[in-house]
Amino acid sequence: MRFDSAGLQVLSREECMRLMASCPIGRIVFTDRALPAVQPVNFYLDGEDIVIRTTAGSKLAAATRRTIVAFEVDDFDTVARTGWSVTAVGHARAAEDPAETARLAALPLTPWAPGSRDHFIVIAAEQISGRRILRAA
Repeated sequence: MRFDSAGLQVLSREECMRLMASCPIGRIVFTDRALPAVQPVNFYLDGEDIVIRTTAGSKLAAATRRTIVAFEVDDFDTVARTGWSVTAVGHARAAEDPAETARLAALPLTPWAPGSRDHFIVIAAEQISGRRILRAA
């Protein structure tokens, strides 16, 4: 087990991917009008790609077209003061190929927000890092 300078356990890429797949909600960090923006989204982990379903005309869809974004997932127990956080950084793109769009539409990714959501954003998890805070002894 490896720890960072703050005493947090450093997670392997494999552990990061396993933890990320265990959560239905994450936060995408993107640029909106030259400022950082964060939006909670439900997602599905398709291999090592993060898939988000949104509307084609949304601010998120426009802001993530061929850009680098960050994506964060976490889970904490505030009583026990334990938890973990995983961050992925990579290129985001719109799924434009009809065959890919059909495949993504068949994933178990049901939008939580109301309205039609037929636009898919795919984020390649190029860099992944994660930390776990363990219960103090």
